[in-house]
Amino acid sequence: MIPFERTWPYDIIMKDVYVASCPFCGKDNVLLPLRPRELSDIHDGKKKLLVFPCCRNRLTVVDTDQDYLLTDTVLRRA
Repeated sequence: MIPFERTWPYDIIMKDVYVASCPFCGKDNVLLPLRPRELSDIHDGKKKLLVFPCCRNRLTVVDTDQDYLLTDTVLRRA
């Protein structure tokens, strides 16, 4: 079972990956330094260090699906 507290939703808009808000600082509509083609690599087992450009906080993305990023960090309280 996927731990929901370690997931964060994302959207792909015009070949860019966005999150509606930063899980660390709360800034809205954050453009991630991640390309849609990298999402399939992550889903296939490659890990990706993701640095949020708004606040420079880091996390490692360990898996993806079509709606959520699965990370190694707790992003929400259960």
